[in-house]
Amino acid sequence: MATIMPEAENVQKAIKWISGCLEDGEAQPVHMLIEKAVFKFDLSPKDTEFLMGFFRNHKK
Repeated sequence: MATIMPEAENVQKAIKWISGCLEDGEAQPVHMLIEKAVFKFDLSPKDTEFLMGFFRNHKK
């Protein structure tokens, strides 16, 4: 039986990584960090959309 847990785990790792970068005062915009996270954590387009929504809502 296939599991989707590794993908969810990569999304969680990406959120932690992006959040860490933002806390450290990275001068890069969130969308650039998301773009880097996509390649760093091998995220799918669906995962990318989730990250964009997560950080868009998190800002408010």
